[in-house]
Amino acid sequence: MVSSVKPYKNQHYADLKKDCIRNKTLFEDPEFRATNASLYYNKPPPGRVEWKRPGVSRQPVRKEKTKPIIILFFNTVKFLTISQKPHLFVEGISSHDLNQGVVGNCWFVAACSCLALKPKLWQKVIPDWKEQEWDDKHPENYAGIFHFQFWIFGEWIDVVVDDRLPTINGELIYCHSKDPNEFWSALLEKAYAKLSGCYQSLEGGNTGDAVVDFSGAVSEAISLEEGQFYKDQGKQDKLFDDLLKVYDRGGIISCSIRVCALKMMNRLVKGHAYSVTAVKRVRLGHGLLAYFKNETIPLIRMRNPWGKIEWKGAWSDSSEEWAKVGDTERHNLGITVEDDGEFWMSFTDWCKFFTDADVCRVMNTSLISVHKTWHEYVHFGSWAKNADPLLNRCGGCANHKQTFLQNPQYLFDVTKETDEVLISLQQRDMKIHRPQGHGENLTIGFGIFKVELNRKYRLHDILTQKCVNTSTYINARTVFMRINLTQGRYVIFPTTFQPHTLGDYMLRVFTDVESGCRELTADKPQVKCWSSIIGYPQAVSHVYVHSAEGLQNQDRTGGADPYVIISCEGKSVKSTIHNDTLNPEFATSGVFYRKKLSKPITVQVWNSNAVKDEFMGQVVLSGSVNDPTEPQRLQLRDQGRQMPGIIGLRIVTSVQLTAI
Repeated sequence: MVSSVKPYKNQHYADLKKDCIRNKTLFEDPEFRATNASLYYNKPPPGRVEWKRPGVSRQPVRKEKTKPIIILFFNTVKFLTISQKPHLFVEGISSHDLNQGVVGNCWFVAACSCLALKPKLWQKVIPDWKEQEWDDKHPENYAGIFHFQFWIFGEWIDVVVDDRLPTINGELIYCHSKDPNEFWSALLEKAYAKLSGCYQSLEGGNTGDAVVDFSGAVSEAISLEEGQFYKDQGKQDKLFDDLLKVYDRGGIISCSIRVCALKMMNRLVKGHAYSVTAVKRVRLGHGLLAYFKNETIPLIRMRNPWGKIEWKGAWSDSSEEWAKVGDTERHNLGITVEDDGEFWMSFTDWCKFFTDADVCRVMNTSLISVHKTWHEYVHFGSWAKNADPLLNRCGGCANHKQTFLQNPQYLFDVTKETDEVLISLQQRDMKIHRPQGHGENLTIGFGIFKVELNRKYRLHDILTQKCVNTSTYINARTVFMRINLTQGRYVIFPTTFQPHTLGDYMLRVFTDVESGCRELTADKPQVKCWSSIIGYPQAVSHVYVHSAEGLQNQDRTGGADPYVIISCEGKSVKSTIHNDTLNPEFATSGVFYRKKLSKPITVQVWNSNAVKDEFMGQVVLSGSVNDPTEPQRLQLRDQGRQMPGIIGLRIVTSVQLTAI
């Protein structure tokens, strides 16, 4: 993530506030005026809207005297105000502070509830909060200006707003706090609405997207319904362990129920987002016996952004299940019996009744940490159209075989035997385009291919390269994948679903160790000034070694630890070692740009040995363009002498360097 902060619309908070205090005026934001255009584009609020400031303030009044001199007098003018004692925070910040207004942005309010639980995050989103707070002792320092910071498409943006808030009948109509004197949530929402063009643009969204904008986290969408976690105890246990780890490490979780879900008979609301405020293994039993038995149950706590209407099933506020939990444990969990919108559920019921969850991981990329750290690579790019197929970068998904390889390509290495890789593909937020009728997300996704160990130019044909996984293609802002990959070299293809669809994207790749993730931009080796002297490739060959069988015993146990080396013109690739087998499956490939077609390609099999590796045989390939391109089974040899073992491979050669 980029650490520097960029002012939105080039509005610098400190300079604007200083000017207002010097001129004894209250800030009025010219970039987000107190007009209908800031409220809606086609759906007005249900009533006459008045913009009000939170409290009484000093405001300038200009008077002209008989002499032609303009003198500025200041009177205390009672503006349209909401509160007589406004504060940014009242008794701190809490997930219980917020209530949703008339706009359908429960997703945003749920994200704010989650944010309130994470001091490190909200203090970044609400910077200098003590300086921004109302100061009763020095009212002259109040300028009616606030600023908030959001992580937008890979960079932190500082958004300035004035304190004029929309009301109907004296009440805030959008997000507001339970305490009428607290305004952090209303002002934060106004800043987010400014980024989105107007308040109405916040109607309908994704909680995970808002959390990412608050934190720079990586969002993973999980379909609880399609995964049928409530039916599979093993999957359910693994999911709970994952969510517990995410929550304990500062991550943010939210959940929702699709509108098309079955009718809810337990006061859960369909088409509605909830914030997850706790994930716990709760100890059952009373007294010392509970500690000796160590019997626990996985529970999850949520909050309804409406601040009311709670789950009434098992483990709800006053359910009989709480009798199984000791007083100390209940006190630690903060159990309250009131309709405040917050409630507990068993994890099994949560998996059963909720259809979707957004899991936002705050990725730890610190060099010094007690928790797992990640190596992050961030790339920005565009799906752009060009008549030249070699320059076109909007080829669509793999269904479009003629153009798929014309997409952007990103190469990375897995150097461990296996490594967990996290990939996030994010497109630009489209909410700001809703007033013009262009606010829909593109349908995006990506594929991952295992390629030759020495590939360093763009892929132009799929021969033996294996597609190891393809993400879901969906019209969401972010597509995420978490996958375990074996050692080797891989290429990611971020794409739109249809070809010739234009847009911008951000690709983030996280691995346990350095992966060297980089974009492949060159199609073939570059012609250099000395190429005429040292030569330039005349052909390109792709060699894939699938397996070997019937190799010679190399140890007393009747086995071997073979590996394969593919060599051409002094360059080579080497497979991993396959232990205790005479029939290894190598699945290893290399691509060679060849200057001297008379020099052959060799494929050698070796046995790994602690003292000295042992030669087990080889095959020599001419690599001619006329050679068969179908899979071959060849006998291993050593200087013309037949050796035990057959090797299966495929070789393709072309004199067109952009053919492979």
